[in-house]
Amino acid sequence: MAIQGALPIDFGTVFPYGAFALGVEPVTDFETKRPQLDKATGLPLWAVDVIDADPEARGKAKSVKVKVAAEHCPVLPEEVPGLPFRPVEFEAMSVMPYVDDSGRRPRVAYSLRARGVKTPSSAGARKTPAAAAAKDAS
Repeated sequence: MAIQGALPIDFGTVFPYGAFALGVEPVTDFETKRPQLDKATGLPLWAVDVIDADPEARGKAKSVKVKVAAEHCPVLPEEVPGLPFRPVEFEAMSVMPYVDDSGRRPRVAYSLRARGVKTPSSAGARKTPAAAAAKDAS
């Protein structure tokens, strides 16, 4: 098979309505309690807790973690007055599908990665017809 590893994906395809960050924490190895390192870059991994702004997202799809490989903890964008969470956009995103067999029956789940975090562009927080169609198709 030609496709191996994570698949590159646009931020707007994953979050067509935008996303909000709740916080950032280091990803630690469960057994050693040491920081987990990205296999491709060797950099420490950081987990950004994210709320999907899609009004139709429910359950596990509403709140996700996006892992960012970086030497230092990623700095979240400034707070926006009047909003309860920080709007955020991720750079160079990728998605890795996997089988989650921790529940009653196995399901396909997705691990999201990014190379950086930034303040959203003005178009990043708006739903585009192409992005909405791509998300609806999945």
